[in-house]
Amino acid sequence: MELQQSSKTRRSGRPTTQNHHNNKKDSTFSSSSAASNMKKDASKVTMAQYNADAKLMAEFEQSGVSGKSFDYSKSVLYPSQDANEEEITSYLSRIQRGGLVQPFGCMVAIQEPTFKIIGYSENCFDMLGFKIVEPAKLKGLIGGDARTLFTPSSGASLTKAMASREISLLNPIWVHSRSTHKPFYAILHRIDVGIVIDLEPANSSDPALLLAGAVQSQKLAVRSISRLQSLPGGDIGVLCDTAVEDVQKLTGYDRVMVYKFHDDNHGEVVSEIRRSDLEPYLGLHYPATDIPQAARFLFKQNRVRMICDCNAKPVKIVQSEELKQPLCLVNSTLRSPHDCHNKYMANMGSISSLVMAVLINSGDSMKLWGLIVCHHTSPRCVPFPLRYACEFFMQAFGLQLNMELQLASQLAEKKTLQMQTLLCDMLLRDVPFGIVTQSPSIMDLVKCDGVALYYGGKCWLLGVTPTEAQVKDIAEWLLVAHKDSTGLSTDSLADAGYPGATLLGDAVCGMATARITSKDFLFWFRSHTAKEVKWGGAKHHPDDKDDGGKMHPRSSFNAFLEVVKSRSFPWEVPEINAIHSLQIIMRESVQEIENTSLKTMTSSQQNDADGPSMDELSSVAMEMVRLIETATAPIFGVDPSGLINGWNEKIADLTGLHASEAIGKSLLNDIAHEDSHGTVEKVLHRALLGEEDKNVEIKLQRFGKDPPESVIYLVANTCTSRDHKNDVVGVCFVAQDVTPEKAVMDKFIQLRGDYEAIVQSLNPLIPPIFASDENACCSEWNAAMERLTGWTRYEVMGKTLPGEVFGGLCRIRGQDALTKFMILFYQAISGHGTKKLPFGFFNRTGELVEVFLTANKRTDEHGNIIGCFCFLQPTAVDPEASDERQDNKESLSKLQEYAYIRRQMKNPLNGIQFTHKLLEATCVSDNQKQLLETSEACEKQILSVIDNMDFGGIEDGSVVELNMEEFVLGNVVDAIVSQVMILLKEKNLQLLHDIPDQIKTLPLYGDQIKLQRVLSDFLFSVVYHAPSPDGWVEIKVLPGLKLIQDGNELIHLQFRMAHPGHGLPATLIDNMSGGRNRWTTQEGIALNVSQKLVNMMNGHVHYVREETKCYFLIDVELKTSKSTQHGPNLEEAQEMEI
Repeated sequence: MELQQSSKTRRSGRPTTQNHHNNKKDSTFSSSSAASNMKKDASKVTMAQYNADAKLMAEFEQSGVSGKSFDYSKSVLYPSQDANEEEITSYLSRIQRGGLVQPFGCMVAIQEPTFKIIGYSENCFDMLGFKIVEPAKLKGLIGGDARTLFTPSSGASLTKAMASREISLLNPIWVHSRSTHKPFYAILHRIDVGIVIDLEPANSSDPALLLAGAVQSQKLAVRSISRLQSLPGGDIGVLCDTAVEDVQKLTGYDRVMVYKFHDDNHGEVVSEIRRSDLEPYLGLHYPATDIPQAARFLFKQNRVRMICDCNAKPVKIVQSEELKQPLCLVNSTLRSPHDCHNKYMANMGSISSLVMAVLINSGDSMKLWGLIVCHHTSPRCVPFPLRYACEFFMQAFGLQLNMELQLASQLAEKKTLQMQTLLCDMLLRDVPFGIVTQSPSIMDLVKCDGVALYYGGKCWLLGVTPTEAQVKDIAEWLLVAHKDSTGLSTDSLADAGYPGATLLGDAVCGMATARITSKDFLFWFRSHTAKEVKWGGAKHHPDDKDDGGKMHPRSSFNAFLEVVKSRSFPWEVPEINAIHSLQIIMRESVQEIENTSLKTMTSSQQNDADGPSMDELSSVAMEMVRLIETATAPIFGVDPSGLINGWNEKIADLTGLHASEAIGKSLLNDIAHEDSHGTVEKVLHRALLGEEDKNVEIKLQRFGKDPPESVIYLVANTCTSRDHKNDVVGVCFVAQDVTPEKAVMDKFIQLRGDYEAIVQSLNPLIPPIFASDENACCSEWNAAMERLTGWTRYEVMGKTLPGEVFGGLCRIRGQDALTKFMILFYQAISGHGTKKLPFGFFNRTGELVEVFLTANKRTDEHGNIIGCFCFLQPTAVDPEASDERQDNKESLSKLQEYAYIRRQMKNPLNGIQFTHKLLEATCVSDNQKQLLETSEACEKQILSVIDNMDFGGIEDGSVVELNMEEFVLGNVVDAIVSQVMILLKEKNLQLLHDIPDQIKTLPLYGDQIKLQRVLSDFLFSVVYHAPSPDGWVEIKVLPGLKLIQDGNELIHLQFRMAHPGHGLPATLIDNMSGGRNRWTTQEGIALNVSQKLVNMMNGHVHYVREETKCYFLIDVELKTSKSTQHGPNLEEAQEMEI
């Protein structure tokens, strides 16, 4: 069947949905903290969405097994009252612990390390070929040894896998049924009570074919990844189109779509390839409830999700009665979808699906940007190795998309700055209304349908706007309803409370304002969202009807249109920031116009005031020449004719050609090796056109005493030299010498036959080398690799390099690093050229090793690829080694001083602790006892700082050990308040607090002292910067949802520490969020470390500035019951984002 592909041009606007009509969306005030405010709004929307999802699920389940009485559109548009806590808990449990699996495989759950069976799916008997027992005896497998279900060799493989720290990296494991010898893919993952083994039938009985098939799948994925990487940058639409095309080729599904999540949680199909006879979904927008928040959380845990047949009856799980709750199936490949989703798929004619998560970096965490969704009109099952290759492809797609999004953000910011510059220039030359009446205008600053300037009681209008009288009415409403605000942005004037919103109709729904004086405003207007939302492909006639209550994409789209009635695209953070910047410019400009006429400096005055003297310019130029001449990198330059006009000492040493001999020679004809003539000519031509290149490899001849055939290899970047007219007058090459590395690699590439003598040589000059066979298994591991990693050749030979070796034995920092390694590795096995990759891993003792990795294909005598060679090169040594050694001496001296101080502090603290113990043993009142407990908590905090000064570990993001102990939140609050009481009294500040009694006395489990430590740092900063005298400081603790995750009961707490005034200095907030090189104060260091500790405790910190007050928001999730987890390195402990 013919395939049709269609794409959707990216729009800068964003449709908005709000799934609760009874909850009006708060308007967002534009300010310097626009990003913080919008993050708060997003958190509120997500919290509300959990509520809506839970209520929708409850209504569906109450409507009957068939779901016939369930009206989907009505439930989305007119939801009943909010879900209660019991409904939300039940909803989350139903999603994560449904007790059902899909019938295309079977499941066994076991305890570690005994292999005792604690649960299994009822179809185990049929699939594994065992005799079916009577229903009353179904629990016969419970308590048995799972290894008896498989052949002895299969049991040994499972035992070996169980001993691994990262068990998921070994998937799939090849096992055979003991009864029928039928092969299965065993896919293992750890949960709170043991290990779940998903068993999927395999097509072949030969393990070698399994390995070959997995590598072939990875090669296909690498081919697609190479295609993505070769695309020109700057077009996310093309990237998405290429991704759906490649996924369709890999998987063969009838329809493949890129489904993007917008900031308000609703979704949109932005790219699609489909069978020509299928209805297009391109351009469709869906309410946020179509993909519930709990399902989105699961996609972040289990990134590839397959449903083989939505009409197949799910299989029940039988489990041990000793288990307190159903088995967690979050990461199970067999987890059965909810009936609601099965119904949705059946209604749209999609029988099977494959959904893959698109994750991008977002600060310190990963954000679910969207999904790639595959649909098929008949049952379809994709084998696990191919799904794993798809996951690999999706990781690479996420990296590429992240780069494109950053580029798009930078381009948008650059465009905004250019527009602001033009508008500012117009303000300098003209009266204020010129920014509306002339071109460009403020309408070009952000995407909108119309703009207005209300100044001096008059209106200037452009585009689709309210009438002049209506604009004046809006201004008067703002002066009354929002008299203290400097600006307002909303996607619905009706929801913002403007009385005349209905008179404006669909033409004006959204508005952003900026107050430029006490009574004057700038306005931006947006029309109804539906005007911008289009159907892709076949036109949908408005009179066409379908069952509105039916769960179907068209019904979802219609529900979306109803939800966004009287709404515009929301205003994004960059847009609000651009408006705020223009507001500042306008305020200053209008103030100057009102106070005095504009003064223009003469050009001579400007030059005298700002222009540097010729002597200064000459001095700077001479210094630059000296730096270039003495640089440790080879640097040379040519004029427009290609003749050498610059030649530093390093390039002279490498080539044997002194500067006096090189100047005037032709780079192309006299110095470049003939193999590089084409490259040099192309680079020079591009540079003279103003186009610069990076990482260009060129060969230069050696002169002097070196042999005639001797050459040097350089990897160079080019940069153009320009005159005062901006014309190109030359090209500069800044290079790196890679001759030694190239020589070694060339020898290995050309080597045929016996290479063991070199690879296994103990010569310290031989670099770390390892090699793989065609199946990605380790076939060489030389002595240098043993020294570098700590793992012997015997221990790694035969193991898969990406996964078992790098990822299992040698842990890698983060999924992105592993993905980049796999891309380079499989590109080499596939015969593609590779670039040098910065690569880091942890050796056997846990030390971080940072190297450059280069991979090259291995071939046999017939030229067939049989694997690859990989070379590791240590990262370059700092050329300022002597200075570094001096710095190390000073650092050692400082460490000794710290050690002395720590020792001297401990002794008196021990004395204070002993005194407190004596006092506790005497008769003391309850108040005195509370004071002693507070004092003891402060002492523990000091001891924690002294005993655990892992400052570098916290800064580098390494895992810091967190204690798990029971505590009461009220004791933490008492301790942090006591630490600022003296400062509060000195500044005459009032302390306000709002902490519910049930929260004060609630037993919690976690690291009390580290929590106390970070809260005290934030509170001290709030008190220190609060205006005095007669000011105030407020502490609030706001409880959120209670969640159940993998046997752990969690509560979401938000600490709010507020004070009036202008707030903390911007540099201090920058210190808090920046890296070590951006610290400027001790307070900044403390805030930075505390913020990182909060992140390590699965929380986050924001600082918010409002008109009358500023405050820290510290969000954390703490356990309210002891953990029931077993087994090392549990990945199930990850927190759900709320």
